[in-house]
Amino acid sequence: MMRSVGTLTRADLAETINRKMGLSRAESLDIVEAILAKMCDALSDGENVKISGFGSFVLRDKKERIGRNPKTGIEVPITPRRVMTFRASQLLKERIANG
Repeated sequence: MMRSVGTLTRADLAETINRKMGLSRAESLDIVEAILAKMCDALSDGENVKISGFGSFVLRDKKERIGRNPKTGIEVPITPRRVMTFRASQLLKERIANG
């Protein structure tokens, strides 16, 4: 049976940098924040973000389309929008599959 074992947080990432690199906790957190800010900036500028061996955050523009309210059955327009998906790398997929 699969179960969730918790959530990886910014603090957890910073702690790993702190332990592996010997930087202070504040410096480690600054690095995590800088990486996340760079990723957010790239995505908001319309760029995909690819992290080799991990996966890609991919943007897609969806056109306007007609949807249906499941309760009432009434058709409603769904506005055009940009969505982001995550595609795991083959390496990550294999690691997940093999536990």
